[in-house]
Amino acid sequence: MDDWETRPIPRVTGGRHAKDDALPTGHGHGHGHHHGPARPVSQPVRRLLALLLAPFALAAVVGVVLLFPTGDTTSAAAGQQAVLGTITTAAAGPCGVGETEGDQCLIVTVEMTDGAAAGSDIRTTVPLEPSTPRFAVGDEVVLGYSGGDPLSGGSYQIVDFQRGMPLAVLAGLFAVAVLVLGRWQGLKALVALGLSFAVLLLFVLPAILGGENPLLVAIAAAGVIMFGVLYLTHGFSARTSTAVLGTMVSLGLIGVLSALFSAAARLTGLDDQTATLVGSLGHGIDTRGLLLAGIVIGALGVLDDVTVTQTSAVWELRAANPALGWRRLYAAGVRIGRDHVSSAVNTLVMAYAGAALPVLLYSSLSDVGLGTILQQQSIAQEIVRTLVGSIGLVAAVPVTTAVAALVAVREPVLDDALE
Repeated sequence: MDDWETRPIPRVTGGRHAKDDALPTGHGHGHGHHHGPARPVSQPVRRLLALLLAPFALAAVVGVVLLFPTGDTTSAAAGQQAVLGTITTAAAGPCGVGETEGDQCLIVTVEMTDGAAAGSDIRTTVPLEPSTPRFAVGDEVVLGYSGGDPLSGGSYQIVDFQRGMPLAVLAGLFAVAVLVLGRWQGLKALVALGLSFAVLLLFVLPAILGGENPLLVAIAAAGVIMFGVLYLTHGFSARTSTAVLGTMVSLGLIGVLSALFSAAARLTGLDDQTATLVGSLGHGIDTRGLLLAGIVIGALGVLDDVTVTQTSAVWELRAANPALGWRRLYAAGVRIGRDHVSSAVNTLVMAYAGAALPVLLYSSLSDVGLGTILQQQSIAQEIVRTLVGSIGLVAAVPVTTAVAALVAVREPVLDDALE
């Protein structure tokens, strides 16, 4: 350990309580009073942060304005209308009307609770295949109505179960847990979460469906989400502004790297779900851009965690040892960030691996080598997604720490901040 980390630190005002004069740099988190509301920053720090943040804020706002969809984006993708019902009878039988042999289908009667045939019963068939769900009497289901006679079973296809109630209960439990533990801060976090979903549902999805470049849409949305969510959750302070800066720089790096390596690896972004989407839209969509947009949006949450933690660590170090210069403050902050980023990278890799688990299982059944499996489109895009996101996550630590140290050393530390 360097001698500057253990030697007594001179007080900036020669103040009271001599026993408080020695404050080691590594113990900033041990003083509970340092975790209160952030102190007002000086005018030079305010100007510096405004100068650094203005380009990102302007780019995000202009991007949303230019890319915001103005036309109807639902008509092109209009397919089957979703209606609700409850299965009242179910029995195995032949699939066709004229067939008399075999039990290849499940013949069900559904009491319609939604749509043009609400209150009526319709009779339809469900193929008994390994890839289709197993429906039974009493199941509440979602049917796709393709038009035609609303009382004819041929106009409907059972597509899924209704899951509204258990999902609503789970969401309620989540909200209660956040509020009980976080209280006012938890309420702000829930409002910020609602803002994120609003940006995704009202801007990102309609803009992509309207034919806009998915990567540009994702970057603009990420800017709006980061400014809104971080300031709403953590308040207007120098710490939050530094976290926003670090997050935006890291997201920009992720966007550039994902574009370069997806092009170098000739990734098309076309998988089964994307191919179905393209077919239902009736017009072209940038599938590679859709892949890149997913990479950018998927990295938002983890970057938020890393950048906020790094800025808090730098401010705690500054409060514990005001004598630290920019270089030493940066070095101490990066040492803290190394442990954090190693665990965060593992979290990111495991999250993507878990999402790609069915693809990995399917690929492992193929009688080919590991190298061939890893180069398949579905696997390769997950590798690019994971590694690019991890590089951006690693880069967030030195970038955020450098900006935080640059800002923190220009903020005056008052005598009572050390007591």
